[in-house]
Amino acid sequence: MRTLEKSFTISYYSNYINMNFMPRILSNQLKEKIGEEVELWGRAYSLRALSDELVFLNLQDRGGIIQVVFEGDDAKGLNIKVGSIVKIFGTVKEEKRAALGVEIQGKKVETLETPEDEMPFDISKKALKVDLSTLLDNRPLTIRHETVRSIFNVYDTVLGAYAEKMRELECKEIKTPKILGAASEGGANFFTLDYFDKKAFMAQSPQFYKQMCVGAFERVFEIGPAFRAERSFTTRHVNEYISLDAEFGFIESFEDIMDIHEEVLKHIFKKIEEKNQADLKLHNAELPSVPDKFPRIKLADMKKIIKERYGYDVPKETDIDPQGEVYACQYAKEEFGSDFIFLTHYPRPERPFYTMPAKDNPEETESFDLIFKGLEITTGSQRIHKYNDLVESMKDFGLDPKDFGFYLETFKYAMPAHGGWGMGSERIVYKLLNLGSIKEAILFPRDVKRPYP
Repeated sequence: MRTLEKSFTISYYSNYINMNFMPRILSNQLKEKIGEEVELWGRAYSLRALSDELVFLNLQDRGGIIQVVFEGDDAKGLNIKVGSIVKIFGTVKEEKRAALGVEIQGKKVETLETPEDEMPFDISKKALKVDLSTLLDNRPLTIRHETVRSIFNVYDTVLGAYAEKMRELECKEIKTPKILGAASEGGANFFTLDYFDKKAFMAQSPQFYKQMCVGAFERVFEIGPAFRAERSFTTRHVNEYISLDAEFGFIESFEDIMDIHEEVLKHIFKKIEEKNQADLKLHNAELPSVPDKFPRIKLADMKKIIKERYGYDVPKETDIDPQGEVYACQYAKEEFGSDFIFLTHYPRPERPFYTMPAKDNPEETESFDLIFKGLEITTGSQRIHKYNDLVESMKDFGLDPKDFGFYLETFKYAMPAHGGWGMGSERIVYKLLNLGSIKEAILFPRDVKRPYP
């Protein structure tokens, strides 16, 4: 009896279904099963009856969508509600016109679960024609749409490829606290919360902790949430995002960090090319132009180029504004055939206190932003690693070193030269797929008005 129970459990979770133990096949596995009888489980994505004897059902599972054709007696009396969870039996047939190269000659359908209500919109259409509010207000349902699901197929590849490459670079994956005793950047735009009888802050970044970890592990990375209390109503801002962070010890300059970052991004897009061609096609998206070397231009020089070449003055109250980023990428495309450009040497007041001042001009920093298709996706720099220099920098920024004792303690006991980056994961997907808003690249986005669903 014990052996039978174990066998059933293993079979069930290995996609072996019910008492017949017929293997469940996924839609993306069917090309290898032409001529065979199969069993599929999934959702009735759409239904089209041309007559009582010819019915087309699209079945959605985690592998994609497959068309099931019921003909003659097999089609008569079919009563399937769109959205139902169903089990289908049929034979795999070659169909070169189909996206997967096959279709199912349906024989039998079992309905397992039926929706209680009609969907608030037609999910079977190729394009989900709803506005952004409707899209997000009904998020548990809209993520079932195949084009919406494809966004998160790409996003899954981004996360997986990033972790894979970072481990290849011998980085340790870390998970740092998101409830902090001091604001991460020592500035504004942070969320506060009551932490028993103390005031605490939501982490704007894992910056302090990943620097501390460099002292022990040399190379670290994190994939985790970051929180910014910005009252922004734009297509590029949210209040919670997933940051792809890294920190590397024993560097010679911030150029080393940019070199490694290029390598990581090339790996991410290589994996997207391998895994997500169908998803890119759904969005009429193309892989970006990735040169052997991303262009690197000082911010001050880029501003001059933008003014001379495009007749646009970047506002003096910003380091570079969104329109300036668009022109910077336009220049990179025209001159270097690149969808990426590093802007370097940001003014010291525009960067956090821990950023290393430039050797040849202390008013600038050894820092960079990476701009992709007109949007900043990464900020990085070499960090100040000498204790006394870090204390002085805090004072220059009007900060009290006593408030950062736990952080400074690391530097009292010798730290190697180090640097790193923070990259917005959703921004990569947003720009790659040409989405209308970054919120579309987040499963359940958080903005000023949206702490739900």
